[in-house]
Amino acid sequence: MPVTVYFSSVSGSREVKQHQAHILQFLDSKNIKYFVVDIAESGALKEEMRKKVGNPAALPPQVFNGDKYCGDYQKFSDAVEDGKAEAFFKL
Repeated sequence: MPVTVYFSSVSGSREVKQHQAHILQFLDSKNIKYFVVDIAESGALKEEMRKKVGNPAALPPQVFNGDKYCGDYQKFSDAVEDGKAEAFFKL
């Protein structure tokens, strides 16, 4: 299944923008196919992301592999640090 990254193209937070860029750069560097879903396109997409995550206050980026929730940026960062990025992406 392809990896899906929920992100926001209009985030006012520099930290969120950096986190999103880090995940996408990692995926590109490993030639991992992925789709992006821009939650800024509609409130429905933001609500869909939050419902799938199970957190009504979840912020992007949020990562899924198919229907399986992989985690947020902190879980991604921890996995990369531990050398377990493939496990994080459920590859």
